[in-house]
Order: sequence, then C-alpha cells, then structure tokens
Amino acid sequence: MYKLKFNEKVCATCPSSDCLLKCQYMTFSGHKEAHAEMMKIVRGKDSRVLHECVTCYACEEYCKRGNHPFYLISERREEKGMLTAARPITNQWINMTEMQGKYLVGDVKDKALSCCYIAELGALGTGEIFKDVATAGAFGAEFMCPAVHTHFAQMSVIKERLPVVIDNFRRLGVKEVICLHDECYGTFTSIASAYGMEVPFKPVYYMDFLLERMKELKSKIKPLNIKVAYQRPCSNRLIPDKLPLVKKILNLIGVKMPKRVYQDENCLCCGEVIRSVSGYKLADDVQKRNIDDMLEAGAEYCMFNCPACQVALSEKVSKRGLKPIHIIDLCKMAIGEKEREVA
Repeated sequence: MYKLKFNEKVCATCPSSDCLLKCQYMTFSGHKEAHAEMMKIVRGKDSRVLHECVTCYACEEYCKRGNHPFYLISERREEKGMLTAARPITNQWINMTEMQGKYLVGDVKDKALSCCYIAELGALGTGEIFKDVATAGAFGAEFMCPAVHTHFAQMSVIKERLPVVIDNFRRLGVKEVICLHDECYGTFTSIASAYGMEVPFKPVYYMDFLLERMKELKSKIKPLNIKVAYQRPCSNRLIPDKLPLVKKILNLIGVKMPKRVYQDENCLCCGEVIRSVSGYKLADDVQKRNIDDMLEAGAEYCMFNCPACQVALSEKVSKRGLKPIHIIDLCKMAIGEKEREVA
C-alpha cells in the first residue's frame, strides 16, 4: 500500500502555521495554538482539527513547504475511524464510483481527452477549440480521479484506485492526458506525487491547452466586454501554480474579473461538500456570502471551472441575477461558437 510522504520536521519547524491560521472555517488564537494542534495530528493524537475540518483542501495551498497537511488530516481521520459524513453518504460515494468495466474510449492515439466520470465534460470538449482531440475521449469510473474520497477521509480508496486509473491510461498507450476536470490534473500531479505513484504519461491541464488554442484562434475572438466572478473549485487548491491561467485566458477574450473579497487564495468553495460534512447551516452561509460578494463586486456572470461547482450553484446564482457559465463556454462564446447570453 502506498504511504504519504510526510516530513514531521517540516511541521515541527514551521514558523507560520498558515495551514491552520489561514483556514476560513476554523479559528485559532495564534501561531502557538495552531502549531500545537498540527503537531497533535502529526503525532497521531486527537485534535479538534480532526473534528472541525470541512475538507476544503485550502491548507494544501496555504502550506508553502509542500508537506501536505490536508492529506495527513484525512489519513488520521481514517486511521481513527472518524467519518466526515454519515456512513450512508460515505458508502454511496464509494459504491457509485466503483469501477465496473463500463467505460467509453474514443479514437485515442498519443493523446487522450480525459472526461473523468462527468458526462458534462464531454460536451465541453468539443468544437473548434478541441477539434484535434474531441474524438480521443476517455470516460468512466476506470478513468476517474478518486480525489473526491479525500472529502470523506477514505484515503485507502484513493490508494487502491488511483494506481489502477493510472495503469488504465498507460494501457491506452498515451503520451499525454488532457484533463478536462481540474481535480484530475490535481490528482495526477499533487496526490500521485504525495504518495510516490509514478505517472507514465504527461498530465496536461486543460487551461494550459485552452490558452494556447485561444492564442491560435485569436483572429476569431470578439472581446466579450463582460464582468465575471470566478468560482474557484476546492481542487484548484492542489495546483495553485495554475491559478494565473484564468486571468490570462480572460484577458485574451475581453473579460474582466472585478476585485472580490472571496477570490484567489481567499476563495470560498461551492459549499455542497460542506453540506455533507458540516450541515446545511454552514453550507447555506458560505453560499450566501459567496454570491453576495459576487454581486457587490458588480459581476454579471458566475464563471465555473468545475462542473460539480456549476451544478451546485447555477440555480442559486441565477435566482440572484447572475448568469452561470463554464470558462470553456466563455471561450466558445468569444469565437462565435456559442450564442452570447445576456445576464
């Protein structure tokens, strides 16, 4: 079984304890208390963090030393039998994402277009932008990133399934896997690396692909001249180096992101996992503060990266007068493939 690469000395000598002090869902009196709680976790002792963590992934970004605090928290919870959600919900996620030999693979050669286990991604990965790879799709539980199980402190499921997913792509003979799901790229890079899993192909983040294609299609771009609020997904915390791509893409298509309170490193997640692990009250509060902030910033659209976030918030933002849209559809709108929708 794969083991998390974790260096106790890195935490023991940490001068900031930002992984906990920056948390938006737990409060600590200062470095001394936060550091003490983190060291309890490191040493396998009980900590209030293990009871209060809402699994937003943010501490993975806040830790600038790359010591994977969130993965450790999830490991400790599982070791102690601490379920983050009701057992039926935890089991439901394990069962509905189980590999059953039912998957779809297109005309895959050197490159595969990973649609994870999210049907909506298949529709996004089409048109002029994806013309060279649209038929090379791979979809199904056999190709699904199992990172969702970190939310439920089921790291053993990830350690069991991720090597199989990686091997399934290897069997396709691909050199590159373009990840349409943000979480897939984070899984193949951050999680696989943290557990010492070798990835025999190059994971390609879809926004890197999207930016290069939009540069190639620059002559077709008609600036949209709209304002959007970006709903940054929890999985993006695993790959913070990719965050600047959002602004680069939006600048290219004439879209502005007005300054908000809850953006970039200070972003709030969509709230639906919080609903499962911490209840309705906190989830509703997070969603309300988030949408209020979008409106106060003057946004016309709520732009998504993750389809799960889009499902969670589309109806809610629409009721408040914001138009929900995926960043890929914004790009399609800019080149005239998708009809412009007025907020």
